[in-house]
Amino acid sequence: MTGDTPRSNRAIANLNELCQATLPNHFKITVIDVLKQPDIAEKEKIIVTPTLIREFPLPQVRIIGDLSDVKTVLMGLEITSKKHDIFNE
Repeated sequence: MTGDTPRSNRAIANLNELCQATLPNHFKITVIDVLKQPDIAEKEKIIVTPTLIREFPLPQVRIIGDLSDVKTVLMGLEITSKKHDIFNE
């Protein structure tokens, strides 16, 4: 994220909601503010914000944006299951 902006806050809220609905108790979210932690942003090669980096399972996956397109996010994170059909409506 880049500071406390509406787009960054929306991405975090969207991610939390998505993870709670699809992966309850099986996820960890770490938020990096590139303005406050530029060294980590540089190390992770974050050049666009907001950026979601899924580290596990490998391979690493990156998704850019506010994560409001749930179908695309689920596909990018390779989360598929009948129980996630509520997101496909």
